[in-house]
Amino acid sequence: MKVADKILPGTKIKGKWHQNEYTVIKSLGKGANGAVYLVQRSSGLAALKLSDNSMSITSEVNVLKHFSKVQGKNLGPHLFDTDDWDQGGGSPVPSFYVMEYIKGVPFLDFVKARGAEWVPVLMLQLLGSLSNLHEAGWVFGDLKPENLIVTDSPVTVKIIDVGGTTGIGRSIKEYTEFFDRGYWGMGSRKADPGYDLFAAAMIAVNAGCGGRFLKNSEGEKLLFEKIDSVPLLYKQRSVLRKALKGQYAKAEEMKKELLRCLAEPEKRQTSSMGRSSRSGQKTASPPPKRHSAQKKPVTKRKRSSGGSHSSSGWMDTFIVVSGVFILYALYIYHFLLP
Repeated sequence: MKVADKILPGTKIKGKWHQNEYTVIKSLGKGANGAVYLVQRSSGLAALKLSDNSMSITSEVNVLKHFSKVQGKNLGPHLFDTDDWDQGGGSPVPSFYVMEYIKGVPFLDFVKARGAEWVPVLMLQLLGSLSNLHEAGWVFGDLKPENLIVTDSPVTVKIIDVGGTTGIGRSIKEYTEFFDRGYWGMGSRKADPGYDLFAAAMIAVNAGCGGRFLKNSEGEKLLFEKIDSVPLLYKQRSVLRKALKGQYAKAEEMKKELLRCLAEPEKRQTSSMGRSSRSGQKTASPPPKRHSAQKKPVTKRKRSSGGSHSSSGWMDTFIVVSGVFILYALYIYHFLLP
């Protein structure tokens, strides 16, 4: 990037062909194929992507145009304009396109501020968006926290920057090591739904572990150990493992299994965590043995009374857990899922 990387706030960018003018407010981000700026246009704020590589701009514009033809599904930012910036004086003519500005908080910043318990909720939404994208014949190809924005009212995760979007069956264009299954030696760099699902699982790992880490000679084993060491990730371990191993053909499958996994009671969590603990300590034996020693001296009447107490307590617990789950499911269904 020569011209695209040096735009200062206040700069006026006027299209050569459509004559639309945009005033640069600030930089929103820079990448291998250009830079994105927040700009003021005649009808409000927008995001403008500028690049010295006109072929890259043309490719991304074609993707956004294709997305707009998929009725009833919001697969990417709305496209407003595409043009060249002619600065005169024989200067290079960078190309640009103008798209919807999605105001929100970066994915990891949102999780840090609101809490890690939001990760699986956002993952369910992300998987819904990926399902729509894959059905349209595309793979996002550069899925990472930096390309995810979380908006408010209601909380919604949005995919931005379509620069890495690739048609299914083609070679992936972008490469971010930590989220790439090829880097971990766990799959090819060919565009298929599993490529995005691997990256989605790695986003959860990144958020759960509080950062990225380098691979070692046993990449798969390292990832599974990281998952098992974090309680939040451990509850989703079966889903994350399958995604990392490429065992999901569709995003919808992963979404449904994740929802079931989150709905399961935590009755086995303590003992399971004990078995997987790196310290090698075993969980304490359950208490029923102490009660069995008292069976003989307990009269028939007392046993009956105890059973009633136990049954009543079990029912109370069951009702509370069921109510919480139903409210949680309704909240996800009505407000969070796309």
